[in-house]
Amino acid sequence: MRIGRIRASRRFEMILVTGATGFIGSHVARFLAQRGETLRLLVRKASDRTLIQGLDAEICEGDLKDRTSLQEAVQGCDAVFHVAADYRLWTPDPQEVYATNVDGTRNLLEEARRAGVESFIYTSSIGTIAPSPDGDVVSEESKSRFRRMVGHYKRSKFLAEREALQAAAAGLPVVVVNPTAPVGEGDIKPTPTGKIVQDFLKGRMPAYVDTGLNLVDVRDVARGHWLAASRGRVGERYLLGAENLAFLDILQELADISGRRAPRIRLPYSVAWTAGAACQAWSRLSGRPPAVPIEGVRMARYRMFADCSKARRELGFSPGPVRPALERAVACFSDRDTSAAS
Repeated sequence: MRIGRIRASRRFEMILVTGATGFIGSHVARFLAQRGETLRLLVRKASDRTLIQGLDAEICEGDLKDRTSLQEAVQGCDAVFHVAADYRLWTPDPQEVYATNVDGTRNLLEEARRAGVESFIYTSSIGTIAPSPDGDVVSEESKSRFRRMVGHYKRSKFLAEREALQAAAAGLPVVVVNPTAPVGEGDIKPTPTGKIVQDFLKGRMPAYVDTGLNLVDVRDVARGHWLAASRGRVGERYLLGAENLAFLDILQELADISGRRAPRIRLPYSVAWTAGAACQAWSRLSGRPPAVPIEGVRMARYRMFADCSKARRELGFSPGPVRPALERAVACFSDRDTSAAS
């Protein structure tokens, strides 16, 4: 494997960002724009462009599954931030997830290599690291296997990350970042983490499962991407996270911010699994997303706490407290609900 740091450049000639219409990607694009970088955004024709309104960037319509559009997108770019992903815990056609996350990533890596890209930052996920059954914190060194990946999203990200690391071993200057559970404003779809906030605010969480997450401010995640491009070692991956919190502690924080009451009933895993299985069965019949995705329930079986000291040590990643990000997330979802009601 080629070992070394990506060029510690203060300014790239042109940066391609994929996934800029999404939660993390929009924050990455705005962070880069605020630095004065020249941006090109790969955007699907049908994408909602709310999050990139007013952003000074060239829009290139295309798709990760369309090689011709990728050739045009990377032309003249010396850096790529590949943030785009199909982030669904349920879909009637799982192959769509693999086509975007695995095949699409491979396509972009190959076109970036042909174009002579000097820096390729791939946004993976903490989900590619299997949680410890003993509840120990995970790190970049934690061993993981494909068979331990829960659900199609995690499996697809595991395979896509492997594509990125193989490209690094073959000579493409790739650095991988693994965000934990980002929170903040702009989570409009929302992501599974954002849905926790949304469901809490809507009173759809009468009970809780005893699990835990590592939360991080999405703004810090965006800055972590830039640090990876500036200081990251080729072929390495970096967990971008901040605070390990029990799920009940997260809900109590949301209660304190919103003035709502946190649930007091702890739901046994077996009951949650049964509810998820029933919702999944109904979804197969109706074609509508389940209210409780079984993959989400299975992910919650173990606490996903992380040791992010490698990013702190090698990248200088220093995330702030999560509370302000939760406050912005609550405000964002509350504003959307108010606008929808009016």
